[in-house]
Amino acid sequence: MQKTLLIIDDDIKLNRLLIDYLGQFNFKILTANHPLDGLRFLKARQIDLVILDIMLPDMDGFEVCKKIREQSSLPIIMLTARGEVADRVVGLELGADDYLPKPFEPRELVARIQSVLRRGSLPPRVEKKNYGKLAIDYKKRNVSFDGQAVDLTSMEFEILTVFTRHPGRVLNRDQILEELNGLDWEPFNRSIDVMISRLRQKLKDDPKHPELIKTVWGTGYMFIGEEE
Repeated sequence: MQKTLLIIDDDIKLNRLLIDYLGQFNFKILTANHPLDGLRFLKARQIDLVILDIMLPDMDGFEVCKKIREQSSLPIIMLTARGEVADRVVGLELGADDYLPKPFEPRELVARIQSVLRRGSLPPRVEKKNYGKLAIDYKKRNVSFDGQAVDLTSMEFEILTVFTRHPGRVLNRDQILEELNGLDWEPFNRSIDVMISRLRQKLKDDPKHPELIKTVWGTGYMFIGEEE
């Protein structure tokens, strides 16, 4: 099935190049040169993934990402002009699923798009699991805690899935990244820590007294939820 991508970037030349290039991979491309136009597209059209630049007129990409996350768990790949770690961490904290520093090779963007979309389409090994107050529906990709729906981004859901696949096993950052379809994030980047921190907050899991995700200092993380 053809996927529709929305590019929100004021670089008109780049947008034209990406329309031609990404079209070769059976993607339908919509572009918005202004963030408000992009947000209007999201309300009016069925979008499968957003490619979002940080440097935008009137409203930066961080604010756009925040507004999208208030309404949707739609996959977001952020483009960072400088490739600075701080920009990437802020984007991930706001709920972006991946990032790519400019300038980039178009083929790498395709690989990241395919990776993010693939995470949301893999068939579940089991349909549902319960861990105390935590309930996971892998088929529908729904999570609830204490009966209340929890809105996770696609990346947060995948990290939770990685943990539940390996209960009681300590996983370091490299192992988690490898499980996430081999994402190539820079060494020593704390992006995984940021994502896990967000996940804990949404699941009301106190790092000092964890019931689900335990930090094993100097090593990694371990899922300690007890399956019912």
